[in-house]
Amino acid sequence: MKWIDGGVTAPQGFAAAAVAAGIKYEDRLDLAIIKSDVICAAAGVFTMNAVRAACVDIARAYLADGQAQAIVVNSGNANACTGEQGWEDTVNMAAAAAEALALEPMNVLVASTGVIGAYMPMEKVLAGIPSAAGALSADAGQSVARAIMTTDLVKKEVAAELDIDGVKVKIGAVAKGSGMIHPNMATMLCFITTDAVVDSPCLQVMLKAAVDKSFNMVSVDRDTSTNDMVLILANGKAGGNVISDPESDGGALLQQALDEICIKLARMIARDGEGATHLMEVEVKNAPDLPTARQIARAVTGSNLTKAALFGQDANWGRIFAAAGSSGAEFEPHDVDIYLGRVMVAQDGVGLVFDEAAAAQALQQDTIVITLDLKQGNAAATAWGCDLTYDYVKINGAYRT
Repeated sequence: MKWIDGGVTAPQGFAAAAVAAGIKYEDRLDLAIIKSDVICAAAGVFTMNAVRAACVDIARAYLADGQAQAIVVNSGNANACTGEQGWEDTVNMAAAAAEALALEPMNVLVASTGVIGAYMPMEKVLAGIPSAAGALSADAGQSVARAIMTTDLVKKEVAAELDIDGVKVKIGAVAKGSGMIHPNMATMLCFITTDAVVDSPCLQVMLKAAVDKSFNMVSVDRDTSTNDMVLILANGKAGGNVISDPESDGGALLQQALDEICIKLARMIARDGEGATHLMEVEVKNAPDLPTARQIARAVTGSNLTKAALFGQDANWGRIFAAAGSSGAEFEPHDVDIYLGRVMVAQDGVGLVFDEAAAAQALQQDTIVITLDLKQGNAAATAWGCDLTYDYVKINGAYRT
């Protein structure tokens, strides 16, 4: 696999566009469309929050047949907790995009992100959708990345090319996310496109597996959102044999590429955490099983005390160990070694006299690596988070205004 340019329009047969509809701010891209030339196999993974925006339930319903051809997405307004009006507005967004694109409404998926509890300014949205539909281009992937940003400081897009049975296949993806990020999805959106030939049941299995290794291993602030979704469209334009088994040779290659793309985006989200100055990477290795490894890694990245210690460059390994112990996972604390970077700070559950200067240097790196070696099995998992800074409070103290 090699990394290429292009984002969601890198695969064959996809076009995109973004416009400034004025949903929350004037002269800021805030509404985008991604469209395939043909009907796609499609799949989605959605927030586990019981409080959900209408777009989540509607997108899930529209995906019941495993097909879609376009995505319309807006920033600036989540259209969540807006009752029947919010549901109607979401349906109308899909219908308006379908009319502008000459598609069936059921083949258009809607996603929204922004302030919760505010009604969608539909006059602006319904004016923006035809404008975006009329500007579709195979070179406009970057505009989608900018249009879905809220408190994000950087756009997040990737694309890759791989060879499957002699056929060149491309995958493109775009994501947003900076705050309200925690495992079981977060305030994040991700849209993935590919020209691979995959049937929809297989695509759903593969997407869920990739999400479990990536977006569900990210935490910025322990808050999950109302609007999170990851959607994938596969239009088959690359040709070749149909992939219907994730464990086939072709399926394994596509799964690996999808995993790497989602992990890359997940790391971008964690590094761009609201107010963050460091990316935190927590590796749990030699765990008794995968669920235990994931549970402990997630607990450490979600620990506010650990995150604050990283911001202060304090080698307080006790906070890491305490977070692991409060994770609910079953493990033997007396076997655990803990490292900050390459510096061992605890062995067999007991603190060491370690090189404070070397530990401080590890905490000054842009990516701070924390390793917990459980020495109780062969399973491993990695999670990502960020430090907790003063700016996080400033950003969220005035988010709605």
